[in-house]
Amino acid sequence: MQFAIVDIETTGGFPEQHGMTEIAIVLHNGTEVEGKYETLINPHQEIPPYIANMTGISDAMVAKAPSFETVAQEIYNLLSGRIFVAHNVNFDYSFVKYHLQKAGYQLHVPKLCTIRLSRKVFPGFRKYGLGHLCRELDIPITNRHRAGGDALATAQILDMVIQNNGERLIKEMLKKDNHGQTLPAHLPEKQVMGLPQKPGVYYFHDQKDKVLYVGKAKNLKKRVISHFTGLDISKKRQELLRTVYRISYVECPTEFIASLFESVEIKRLWPIHNKSQKRFEQVWGIYQFEDNRGYIRLGIDKKRKHLQPIACFALLADAHRMLWKLVKMHDLHPALCFLDLTTQHEWSDVQEYNQRVRTALQWVADQKETFVIRDQSAYVLVENGIFYGMGTPSADIGIHELDTLKEHLTMYPENEAIRSMIRNYTERYPSKVIRIA
Repeated sequence: MQFAIVDIETTGGFPEQHGMTEIAIVLHNGTEVEGKYETLINPHQEIPPYIANMTGISDAMVAKAPSFETVAQEIYNLLSGRIFVAHNVNFDYSFVKYHLQKAGYQLHVPKLCTIRLSRKVFPGFRKYGLGHLCRELDIPITNRHRAGGDALATAQILDMVIQNNGERLIKEMLKKDNHGQTLPAHLPEKQVMGLPQKPGVYYFHDQKDKVLYVGKAKNLKKRVISHFTGLDISKKRQELLRTVYRISYVECPTEFIASLFESVEIKRLWPIHNKSQKRFEQVWGIYQFEDNRGYIRLGIDKKRKHLQPIACFALLADAHRMLWKLVKMHDLHPALCFLDLTTQHEWSDVQEYNQRVRTALQWVADQKETFVIRDQSAYVLVENGIFYGMGTPSADIGIHELDTLKEHLTMYPENEAIRSMIRNYTERYPSKVIRIA
């Protein structure tokens, strides 16, 4: 096997925003080192002081160094046809591949992580960072935090792995169906491979076990693996790759139940890497008022603190959809509902029109009923139009015995996302709705 052991120094942690200041490549044929390449690189951006202090690479040192584009072809030629090896390979590989791509070169080579290899070949160490691992294995490092010194130390780790019957493990890790190389360096592979292929909610935890991200899945294993495949160089993904240490999960009977539970957990935990459902929720309402001619008017507006709408919606489009539905069902005039301002029309009998509006309002009120959604073995209870909770009670529980049913369900707080999901689900699957008088 032909290896290229790579180490880079950079101006920061994200390929889209930061550049490389140094790269070293050690060529290894599986038995011994064949050659070495090393160069400073001008990143054409300022090196942050804390990085300059750590690496010893200053702006002055790289001022006359070649840009990456200048050395890209040479780097590409050295890496082509070899296995890309690095300590925490996803970081180095994402930078090199991204900047090669910008220079016009498409790098497609297998990659190998010496952190993951070391965990398997040398189990039991407290930490597997390059410095800690070299101390445990008595590997000397010269020029620590410089690309050349770290690349040579990583090459010695690879040597020790191979010498400890690691060749079979390397071949296993390089198989196409082995996802270990795409996973975050600190995340045990067995946690991901042990995930069930069932619906549920999953949690990414950091080193202190704080929840970083909550997601839902139709297939837990497949969805979690998808987070770490492909060359996503976004800041969010790179940060997640560096900080996730553990995965936990809760199985759910169906994807719909997982969606509801995910929303509950995002609101409860407020994870740093979740963006959706954390921003301010603009709620829209359908309101009624009587104009100076005596007509009862309906209209859509932002939900007001001290005004009670006849119905609330998380999306403005949903509010318009409902109001148009009322117009068509009860023969209301669009102009009197602020939906069509191009035409004006007055009913000859105000009382007759207002009765139509009252009938429409009563229909809306009747929709705020108590019902159960039966989704396979799971039950979701909505009581008087408000989400109560959900669970998987035994089959002999009487659905129409509301107090008994509640004893077998878990209460959860309602939010706009849950209301919207339930409304859409009941419209799509009316046969799964059981109304309770």
